[in-house]
Amino acid sequence: MRLRALFHCLLIAFTVAAPMTVTVVAMDQTTPASAAADNAEAPAIGPFKWKASGPLVGPLSDDTHQLVSVKDPTVVFHNDRWHIYATTANTKRQWSIVYLNFKDWSEAASAKPYYIDQNPNLTGYHCAPQLFYFRPHQKWYLVYQSQQPQYSTTDDISKPETWTKPVNFFEGKPASAPQLWIDYWVICDYTHAYLFFTGDNGKLYRSRTKIEDFPKGMSDPEIAIDENRNILFEGGMTYKIKGMNKYLTLIEALSPTRFYRAFTADRLDGEWTPVPDSDSFEKPFAGINNVTFVEGVEPWTREISHGELVRDSNDQTMTIDLKNLQFLFQGKDPASRGEYSQLPYRLGLLKLDSSER
Repeated sequence: MRLRALFHCLLIAFTVAAPMTVTVVAMDQTTPASAAADNAEAPAIGPFKWKASGPLVGPLSDDTHQLVSVKDPTVVFHNDRWHIYATTANTKRQWSIVYLNFKDWSEAASAKPYYIDQNPNLTGYHCAPQLFYFRPHQKWYLVYQSQQPQYSTTDDISKPETWTKPVNFFEGKPASAPQLWIDYWVICDYTHAYLFFTGDNGKLYRSRTKIEDFPKGMSDPEIAIDENRNILFEGGMTYKIKGMNKYLTLIEALSPTRFYRAFTADRLDGEWTPVPDSDSFEKPFAGINNVTFVEGVEPWTREISHGELVRDSNDQTMTIDLKNLQFLFQGKDPASRGEYSQLPYRLGLLKLDSSER
């Protein structure tokens, strides 16, 4: 314990002495004076306007993977390359995960896919991945839906064949979990690791464990936000806002078409408040009513659906920079109809239109 306390003090001292250094574990140790300074410099949260690319990533099939969609992406920029893990659906209505990496978005469409079921540890049903680097373990974690929340680890995300066998976060399904629990998301502050998820029922759920116990010891889920399924559906994600003592949660709404709403809180275990002008179909965080397509791109989707913001850091704090937002999302041809797994989702990229803010 004395060594831990000494390390803790040295870490804070180093962070103060070198303010330009990204020191992940100290992000939630801000003193009241520096917190006020951070918030004084912080950008406004909303309203948002976006520019959308055309489809950048589509389903790439081979003899054993006849794919119809690619969706639910998680994305990091690491070692000068973009790394994407995303859900796939095939013509047999089976779900899995695909991995891609590339240097520039212009190369995304031609990036060679690695189908995750090529890894003997990850055959079968796994989808809706989340990727992050957990600094205390010096390991990459891939969290996914199997239906229950599971995770794998690796030392090298560019080698998807090295992901370990799935491990459950819970020994069994907690009594307080909804009938359908989906779209799992891990984020950490200095003391705890939190697992958020949705249930297609208008509720956002939250579990947590001490950071030194992660990934074991998750508490029984509790309800963090309670609304109705049309306006709080699935695809949730939660971030630490750079330069602010505040967290941002984004949740996909179902109706009248898919769009994202925004909430903020001062603590991960705190009360979530809707962000003004970023909370409705007419004025969303990201939706067809605040997205325009870049010049030369024909509008190809009316849905801004399950995706992920490009982070300022790849670690467990899930930190984003409001001044430099990008959003990798799934969209589809508005004319497409049919069973959900067979809808032709593709991935596109939103970039913040700062000229409109």
